[in-house]
Amino acid sequence: MAGARRSTDWGFPRWRGYGSSRDAQTVRLCDRHGCEERGDCPAPKSPNSPERWYFCEKHAAEYNRGWDYFEGLSKEEAAARAKAEQSETSGYKESVHHQWAGSGDGTRSADELRALDVLGLEVDADLEAIKKAYRLLAKQNHPDTNPDDKDAAQRFQAIQLSYQVLKSAAERREWKPV
Repeated sequence: MAGARRSTDWGFPRWRGYGSSRDAQTVRLCDRHGCEERGDCPAPKSPNSPERWYFCEKHAAEYNRGWDYFEGLSKEEAAARAKAEQSETSGYKESVHHQWAGSGDGTRSADELRALDVLGLEVDADLEAIKKAYRLLAKQNHPDTNPDDKDAAQRFQAIQLSYQVLKSAAERREWKPV
C-alpha cells in the first residue's frame, strides 16, 4: 500500500485556489467554423429543440440577432406566452437593478426596444448615445423646421416619446441612496 504523498502547497501565500487541481481543463470551443474562442453560450438549434449550439459571446450575439422567439405563433398566442413568462420570472426584476445581467440578455423591455428602433440605435446603446440621437432627430424632424411636411409632427412626437421611455428606464436602473 502506497503512502500518502506530501503536498507541495504548503506555506504562505497559497499559490492556487482551494479545490483547484493541476489537471488540464477541457474547454469547449465555439461551434462557429474557424473560431478558436471558448464556446460557453448555448443557443438552440431550432425552436423548442433540446439540441444546442455552443458559441462564443460574439457569435452568440450574431446568431441571436435574427432570432424570433415567437416564430410560428399567432399574435394572441405570442402575447399569452409573453405574459406567462413575465409572471414566472417576476422575481428576477430586482437583478436588473443590481446589474446582474448584461446587455442583450433581456434587460430591456419591449417598449425600450421599440424606442431604440425609433431612434435608430443598437440594443446596447448607453444614455449618451441616446441623447445624441434624440437631439439630432428632434432637430431634423421638428415641425417648425419642416412646415410643408405633414408627417413631421408625428415623427417628432414619436422621437420625444421614445426619448422619455429610454430616459426613465435609465433613471430606474440607476441606484439612488435614500
